[in-house]
Amino acid sequence: MIIYKDIITGDEMFSDIYKIKESENGMMIEVEGKMISRAEGDIDDALIGGNASAEVLDEGCDSTTVSGVDIVLNHKLQETSYDKKSYTAYIKDYMKAVKAKLQESAPDRVDPFMANAPAEVKKILGNIKNYQILALVVKLPLYTLVLKYFPGVTRFSLANP
Repeated sequence: MIIYKDIITGDEMFSDIYKIKESENGMMIEVEGKMISRAEGDIDDALIGGNASAEVLDEGCDSTTVSGVDIVLNHKLQETSYDKKSYTAYIKDYMKAVKAKLQESAPDRVDPFMANAPAEVKKILGNIKNYQILALVVKLPLYTLVLKYFPGVTRFSLANP
């Protein structure tokens, strides 16, 4: 199994259990998720060494159903609030941090990264209103953002199918 990690924090982002497509220039990775629903809050006593009584009914605990994209739910990604201006400020600092990491670990990748990054950023900024911007729950000032996008669908039409 291949686990993809945040280059800045080292946190796990996703794995190869999902359908993955790399952009032509290798700058972006598109990961295909699926809408799912699942129950959360159910606790099986057997998993924690419990032994349910046959005489007394267990009240159990309340479970809830959660729906969303599997990647978002599985990796506990949280929605963030970025507009074009704040994302532009973020991405400048992020690109500097990625460049520094690449200079340490893979100097041969710095030039292609710096050559291709501006076009990718421009593409995102030109369509930013249709992205849902997500992040791992981290306490660092700089971390990788995940951009959720449904090709061919505007973000607002998703709410009213």
